[in-house]
Amino acid sequence: MQTWPVQDAKAKFSEFLDACLAEGPQMVTKRGAEAAVLVSVHEWRRLQSAARPSLKQLLLSNTGRSELALPQRGQARRRKVEPAQ
Repeated sequence: MQTWPVQDAKAKFSEFLDACLAEGPQMVTKRGAEAAVLVSVHEWRRLQSAARPSLKQLLLSNTGRSELALPQRGQARRRKVEPAQ
């Protein structure tokens, strides 16, 4: 993955975009720190389809949400509380 300082990415955006389409994702740095990645729309859609569903999608779905490992009722233990002195 090629790295572009933000100034170069802005000044040479057409070249930046062409590199993304030809070579794959391109990293953008701001003050030397990684800030963003430019990816093709094909790659973006592939990543989106492989991603887990959002919280909104989970809450609105008709599928069960009982895959959580919950302890059986009555099995929890309480800590003993020492009287205040």
